[in-house]
Amino acid sequence: MQIRLTINGKVHEPDVSAGETLLELLRRLGLKSVKFACGTGNCGACTVLLDGKPVLACLMVAPQADGRSVTTVEGLSADGGLHPLQQAFMELGAPQCGFCTPGMLMSAVGLLSENPDPTRQEIREAISGNICRCSGYVKVVDAVIAAAKALREGGAGGNG
Repeated sequence: MQIRLTINGKVHEPDVSAGETLLELLRRLGLKSVKFACGTGNCGACTVLLDGKPVLACLMVAPQADGRSVTTVEGLSADGGLHPLQQAFMELGAPQCGFCTPGMLMSAVGLLSENPDPTRQEIREAISGNICRCSGYVKVVDAVIAAAKALREGGAGGNG
């Protein structure tokens, strides 16, 4: 079947099977930031934004995205520059091996779109579905705090 969805601002009309996951579709379309890890919705590596809300792409079948908007890490950058959250992650050393980073970024972007000034606890709750085996999450939370400040101040830098 053919579906129509917007991915990172661009309309796509791919043929999909009824059982193809959104994760499989996005990877097939060349979006490699969306990671396949557990395949059961337990790790958060496949987190994307669907109509601005974080979802686990491994648990959603592609036909459910028909008529909707999907954002991946590839869609965060504007005019070739980094999103303030990406900048803050880089400046504060939040990524370790980097495998979980795309999912963490998407969960945090979803949070910041609804709450521009989250507490450390709210950030921890927002990323609680994103498992990182390399870090203690402290630098991730610090990066989200810094990006929130930069976004509130209208700056492009991660630590405002």
